[in-house]
Amino acid sequence: MSDKYETSLGHCRFLGPTIENGGVNFAIYCKNAKKIELLLFKDPKDLSPDVIKLDHKNKSGYYFHIFVKGIGDGQLYGWRITEVINTKVNKCWDPTKVLLDPYCYRIIFPENYSRSDNCKPGSNIYSSPKSVVLDLSEYDWEGDTYPRHSFRKTVIYEMHVKGFTAHPSSNVTPCKRGTYAGLIEKIPHLQEIGVTAVELLPIFQFDPSVNGSGKANYWGYDPISFFSPHSFYSSDQSLHGPSNEFRDMVKALHRAGIEVYLDVVYNHTSEGDEKGPVFNFKGFDQSEYYLVDKEGDFINFTGCGNTINASSPVVKKMITDSLRFWTEKMHVDGFRFDLASILSRNTKGEPISDAPTLLQIDNDCRLANTKIIAEAWDAAGLYQVGSLPGRRWREWNGQFRDVVRRFIRGDNDTVKILVDRMNGSPDIYKSNDTDPYKSLNFVTCHDGFTLWDLVSYNKKHNLENGENNIDGADYNFSFNNGVEGETDSVEINEIRLRQAKNMMFMNIFSIGTSMILMGDEILRTQRGNNNAYCQDNEISYMNWKLNKMQKNMLRFTSLLIRAKTEFGDPNDESDIVTLHEKLRASQHTLHGVKPHLPDLSPTSHSVGMMYYAILLKTYVYIYINNYWEDLNVTLPEIPNSKNSKWVRCIDTSLQPPQDVTLYSPNKPEIDGTYTVKARSIVLMLSN
Repeated sequence: MSDKYETSLGHCRFLGPTIENGGVNFAIYCKNAKKIELLLFKDPKDLSPDVIKLDHKNKSGYYFHIFVKGIGDGQLYGWRITEVINTKVNKCWDPTKVLLDPYCYRIIFPENYSRSDNCKPGSNIYSSPKSVVLDLSEYDWEGDTYPRHSFRKTVIYEMHVKGFTAHPSSNVTPCKRGTYAGLIEKIPHLQEIGVTAVELLPIFQFDPSVNGSGKANYWGYDPISFFSPHSFYSSDQSLHGPSNEFRDMVKALHRAGIEVYLDVVYNHTSEGDEKGPVFNFKGFDQSEYYLVDKEGDFINFTGCGNTINASSPVVKKMITDSLRFWTEKMHVDGFRFDLASILSRNTKGEPISDAPTLLQIDNDCRLANTKIIAEAWDAAGLYQVGSLPGRRWREWNGQFRDVVRRFIRGDNDTVKILVDRMNGSPDIYKSNDTDPYKSLNFVTCHDGFTLWDLVSYNKKHNLENGENNIDGADYNFSFNNGVEGETDSVEINEIRLRQAKNMMFMNIFSIGTSMILMGDEILRTQRGNNNAYCQDNEISYMNWKLNKMQKNMLRFTSLLIRAKTEFGDPNDESDIVTLHEKLRASQHTLHGVKPHLPDLSPTSHSVGMMYYAILLKTYVYIYINNYWEDLNVTLPEIPNSKNSKWVRCIDTSLQPPQDVTLYSPNKPEIDGTYTVKARSIVLMLSN
């Protein structure tokens, strides 16, 4: 043991480094270890760290711990497992590997960092990332409060921190482009759209290096820590820079009334399979942190080489601790769980009902005011949309996405399903206590085509990903409207714009919680790339130079979201009412070109809906016509009214400002019949 430091046994009441009593207490889980070493580095390039040895005297149960006096904020450190109880338990154990602390708040990469170097057997001290002791208590939140929007008034904007401002056209301060600080400068755009929450693609520290094909890890779905913000999204690279800049961003968004959700990846890590690097979990206890088979090999339900063992008490605690950390220390409002169904598999990888980890998150009192959203499936075919345990969970409704796309493409046998999806998917969410916002409705997300590409491409164009165009989904339910890719045709661009508006309308005005993708409000394109995970360039970046058509879409989207957030979902008065009560209370009726005679046959491409909006104290009539010809529609009579007339508020076939007149004092009155143009949507209110 190094005699440079005064040490004592310490404790394991808190995992990770804890600054206390003039020093730091370190505690780490390592059930199978007999002896371990704490390495204290002078800087990221230090090859001769001070070594403090820990043995059975420093072990309580499965936890090693030690208190080191005289060190504190900013101390770089790592762990080494030098002797284990059973060498068969962990195939990835290497007594020379420097390991990151799973509970550290900051990770620093040396200048010569290389992912491949950390994949090789033997010492990685020359290129290993280092953990940092970080004191987070000094930050001034300046009275920050959580916006606490109800789901009834929530519209989510899924975005990439870097991609939002990295393009020069963002006009963000050059040194802040692509950073948390850069995002702050573009908050006025988010306010203009009117979204109530941003959902950030992964910001947990991930491996910044390129993958095997030489492409960048752009999306960041490869965490190496669940407690450290990604340092390369910070314009300030000082020790406290990333955490402070992240909190500055959260604080600024809160001041603007915008919540912050994180896309969290608790289903796999960047360590990959047996050929991947050893950063932390593999070295400490492979079989505790990951699902492994009888031979100790990785089970892969994620498509990323490994699968987190979410049923392990240690992992369940780590996930819960991580969520509490981001909620309480970083003021995050909610989380979207990538491949959340992984959390419902037991230690053998088998799906289980009432999964403890999912129910723990659902019931945790310290997360009671936190939004929790699940991608309720995994890469191995487990699909739990409508059946995920826990009442508070919201679920990405992939079936909503697919039927909207298929309907707009012109597929047969979609109208009846579309009606269900726009009404909150009661066929999926059958429980009597399901609230109306269980379904998180979306048409596009980071994974797949953008909204504009959906109406501009029939097939994916992913050659630039370096995988011979075999990556990415083959079934996108898209339609290019006659020309593959960009065109100068005024006619084609007009129909593309109209169909983009139609899909945006169905997303915003459906029962449930709405989410839109970054840039869809300005028709952002990825040039047909539907899997831009590795495109850290203009393919993925937001281009802020807008033409007339893009400005048209921006205005349309902003007005629709304004209506959604001001009136909420206009079918109920509270978030407590159930979906089924909502549908009964709304007096929902269906119509065709003649009132009360809807055509729900397989060949139908149009439908009308009328319901009573309690909050607005008015009736709402919507007619959706994706038929290739105009339809002369006879409007239904307004119930319980002799003098009221319908007033047109939205018609996606019209040019602005007539396309949306919701806030115009002179809305056109409609009497008797109305011609709903081909491939357009009309919304009317009773006056």
